[in-house]
Amino acid sequence: MSEVDGSAFAPWPLTALDVPALRAAGRRPVPLRQFVLKVHSRCNLACTYCYIYQGRDRSWRDRPARTAAATMRRTAERIAEHVHRHELAEIRVDMHGGEPLMTGPGTVLEYADAVRSALPAGCTAHITVQTNGTLLTDRTLERLSAARIRVGLSLDGGTAALNSRRTDHAGRSSWPAASRAARLLADRPDQYAGLLCTIDLATDPAKVYHSLAALRPPSLDLLLPHANWSTPPPGLPTGAPRTARAVPYGDWLATVFDLWWDGRPDGPHLRIRLFTEIIALLLGLPSTTESVGLSPSAALVVDTDGAIEQVDSLKTAYEHAPATGLDVFHHTFDQALDHPGVAARQLGADGLAATCRRCPVVRVCGGGNYTHRYRVGSGFRHPSVYCADLEHLIRHIARRLDAALPSRDSVTLPDRGSFSQADKGFRS
Repeated sequence: MSEVDGSAFAPWPLTALDVPALRAAGRRPVPLRQFVLKVHSRCNLACTYCYIYQGRDRSWRDRPARTAAATMRRTAERIAEHVHRHELAEIRVDMHGGEPLMTGPGTVLEYADAVRSALPAGCTAHITVQTNGTLLTDRTLERLSAARIRVGLSLDGGTAALNSRRTDHAGRSSWPAASRAARLLADRPDQYAGLLCTIDLATDPAKVYHSLAALRPPSLDLLLPHANWSTPPPGLPTGAPRTARAVPYGDWLATVFDLWWDGRPDGPHLRIRLFTEIIALLLGLPSTTESVGLSPSAALVVDTDGAIEQVDSLKTAYEHAPATGLDVFHHTFDQALDHPGVAARQLGADGLAATCRRCPVVRVCGGGNYTHRYRVGSGFRHPSVYCADLEHLIRHIARRLDAALPSRDSVTLPDRGSFSQADKGFRS
């Protein structure tokens, strides 16, 4: 057994899932529509909770700091090949790191141009760069805007105190530079892709929400810390019986939901993706994120050396957990779709633990984020370590939504049934 295959760490799905049998039975893979391209493998910050640099996988140490031009060209060719084969009209490309602007915007611009130049006519690439904001300047934004590249910002809140975990390698606060970036982006709403914020139970959810809303982002992603059953998240008593288990993350999110749902009289309603996704799922619509719902995952990562990898959050599980053993120089993205780890995240309910499949909220929860299901020695076929928190939040949102609808009989979605049917089993 090699460290790359990880079979001793995650028998399911790496050895227990028979992908050839799936394909023989007619279960076809879903084409990729999101490509996360690593521009730089190093970062100028040392955030205490970073799952890349603080996680169990340290493969970043052996990768080139910057993606080479030859790797960009080959990746672009592989993306174009996949687009052509599956006749895709649009794709999403996310430029990530590390910090993708470590050496300025040049590499990001070069990579974006390589992808767009290689794509067949009729396919549109929606390109975003995700940054910590500390290196963002007005001139950089102008250059990115000219290349039709939107910018996403990562913060822990809208004040210096809330961002105390986001320091540089000398322990200095990143807030002065990051807050400047937030102001610059707020003045460029068409270029602002939104904010990412990882939840910290030590913070006041109301302060986090109001301070981030004050930065005027178009959208906000509230992220559960990447953790699992073997490495549980801070503040979560995972050893307690399920009926007695506290739901601190569910309570934190429910508090923010109520603030968001009840609206702000002084400004527009900020879009919070986790909440809008859960509402859509309660109303019978499909999910568009892997965090909730049963929609198949359609994203892969290309690292700075050209390695084709699964999502970065898997780095919290074990060494080389995201690895597929494939790279853009020798393999196609269609080959990557047949990797057991990739195929498992496209199985919907069939890829979940029996406990999840019996659960009344499974269609909305979807088992939670795949990474959060991991347990050493057995793998990823478990409920989320945030199972109780997610159920609490879903039931809370369902009650608020139910109370807001004028009449269950009159609220009917085409081919979806009434809300009372969609909500059946969610009320506590």
